Amino acid sequence: MLSPVFTPQGPTFRELAVQALSSVERGYDLLAPKFDHTPFRTPDEVLDSTANVLSQLGPFDYGLDLCCGTGAGLDVLRQVCRERVTGVDSSAGMLAVARASAAVPRTAPRADLVRADARALPFRSAFDLVVSFGAFGHFLPHERPELFAQVHAALRPGGRFAFPVAAPARPGSPAYWTLLAFDTGMRVRNALWRPRFVMYYRRFGLARVREELVRAGFAVEAVETYALPEVGRRPDGTPRCRLVVATRGGSRGGSRGGFSQPH
Repeated sequence: MLSPVFTPQGPTFRELAVQALSSVERGYDLLAPKFDHTPFRTPDEVLDSTANVLSQLGPFDYGLDLCCGTGAGLDVLRQVCRERVTGVDSSAGMLAVARASAAVPRTAPRADLVRADARALPFRSAFDLVVSFGAFGHFLPHERPELFAQVHAALRPGGRFAFPVAAPARPGSPAYWTLLAFDTGMRVRNALWRPRFVMYYRRFGLARVREELVRAGFAVEAVETYALPEVGRRPDGTPRCRLVVATRGGSRGGSRGGFSQPH
């Protein structure tokens, strides 16, 4: 029997291979029960640091975790949202794990879970805050502006869209070669095998993200970045990770009549 990968509770090499030869949705359905025991889960220091930044930008009422997976980001929303939080994902398996976690009694806002494609969100002007963690590598570059436009439409005027972006690996560093090898391996896999498994993170950089947010309807001056100090700094003193925060035009507050509520 093959040994588990990453931790004793994590997936075996065989399980990861089966996932990698599946579609994105089916692959995550299979991985869901052990996902939180892999490096693919967003680290706690990123989640905690994000919550700290957002707590200074709030308060918020309604929050959405886009591509919520097993629900780690929902706990960030519970810390900064007063009314209700929602998670949306296309994987039924990941949502099942998130639902089991959400069933644990909490004093914070309850979490609603919705299965939907992030490129066709069933919400309009419904949220004060949208967050996402580690999901954008599953969308091809030409898909991201429309994805961001879906978020723009789901936000109320003055609402915020927040997500972390890691600093690029320095050329020649071990992290650089690891990302290059992974990206190349995925491209070879997708050239030879169907269905495709889209998972490309190497070219998800801050400059490109800004351009795509502006194309989606966010004003260039409404896109800000905040260092996540708990994640640490590189040898030159620059942050290892920043939180991008894009604000939809308009002002928050006032009458909420006419807005569709998340459900």
